[in-house]
Amino acid sequence: MKLRRFIDSVRVLLLCLILITFSVQVAAGSYRSTSPALIARAEQITGDSFPVVTTTPRGVTVFARTAPRSDLLNAIDRGFADLFAVAARHGYDNRMRFDDYTVFIGRADRLKDRQGQYSPDIAVPAQQYTGTDYDQGGFIYAAGMVLAFNPCAFVIAEHDRDLGRVSNVVRFEGEHLILYYNDRALYEKTADHSRGGGHPILQ
Repeated sequence: MKLRRFIDSVRVLLLCLILITFSVQVAAGSYRSTSPALIARAEQITGDSFPVVTTTPRGVTVFARTAPRSDLLNAIDRGFADLFAVAARHGYDNRMRFDDYTVFIGRADRLKDRQGQYSPDIAVPAQQYTGTDYDQGGFIYAAGMVLAFNPCAFVIAEHDRDLGRVSNVVRFEGEHLILYYNDRALYEKTADHSRGGGHPILQ
């Protein structure tokens, strides 16, 4: 009886080790398939490192400082699902797969906006926003920022609540990428918010 229990315990332990090894290999594969230049770009913008790589249930690659909670990963998927639904209504068909996208989750540089509302945002260089109301002295606070078009990638700030906002930010940043591949004229018109306009672009 004791021998049987021991054997069963060993089998369970081996199964756990196999599953852990498989998960690590999958994550490592995703990491290797992501351009080092893209990772370096995200690190440069946010000042963070991204040792954690995972995927959402629907296949979005996610890089993060710490392991993201399952509800946050689901919120990312909801944002893309909303984006793809509105894009399909416009007849778009390019970059309409979850696994086309990579999302970096960086440390929030502020948690509240000027009105005191919960608004985790990251500080990014002002660039074309210099001298506008957005300019905070060489930088602006942004909910998200597109990092690359191939692969489609952007960064958002960490949230610990109001995950509906995460879904909205994912949809809004994703709009720029969808438009880049499906409607270049509208992309050029709406990519630079310093000239006016905002999200949602697609209704």
